Amino acid sequence: MYNEILPNLYMIKTGKPSCTSYLILGDKMNVLVDSGINQNFETLKKDIEKIGLTIDQLNLVINTHEHADHFGANRFLQETVPIITHRYAATKIISADDEVLLCRAHGHDPTGYHVNLWLENMNVIDLGDWFLKIFHTPGHTSGSISIYEPRKRVLISGDTVFAEGTISDISSSGSYGEYVNSLARLNTMKIDLLLPGHGRISTNVEEDIRKAIDNAKRKHEEFLNERKIKNF
Repeated sequence: MYNEILPNLYMIKTGKPSCTSYLILGDKMNVLVDSGINQNFETLKKDIEKIGLTIDQLNLVINTHEHADHFGANRFLQETVPIITHRYAATKIISADDEVLLCRAHGHDPTGYHVNLWLENMNVIDLGDWFLKIFHTPGHTSGSISIYEPRKRVLISGDTVFAEGTISDISSSGSYGEYVNSLARLNTMKIDLLLPGHGRISTNVEEDIRKAIDNAKRKHEEFLNERKIKNF
């Protein structure tokens, strides 16, 4: 199922447990953000074709972080389309670190994945009429990124923040302290549309990010208290 959110920006949902994918058709490049699990690739492919694009016309795949429900279908794309993600995520993907990747939990073989370009914080990808700024937003995982289009005031957040201020669990590479810092950075941006990796989109972004910060601080405090009790 796909939906055009803005001109040349599509949300594609291939079904749980896969993430939501986003397709951006730029003047100069076509970009897919997150490919989802490999079992749902044919659904993803058909939806992209219904939109009017073939897989061969994709120029980049950006992965928001190193969990299999976001990068699993790269297996069917990586021989023809460059794959890019943050360098912390890339390290775990190419080393098949399944404790972090959760591949086997989704029925994936963790080996054999490639990443062509390793991103850093504040890298920019110019698609012509779309200008994507990469923000490293660790917390859920160490390699999580959010993708910001400042002229359109759109944020693709992966699993960093969701509608209603919901936040993700902390994976084995994540950190509540980093999560709070990442959300505080996002809270300084002008965002009209929040496109998360799961669930519905948000147009009440400022309030939702404030709620997410409160949730992350509360969970961080609970985590610290539990650790104190355990070490007592």
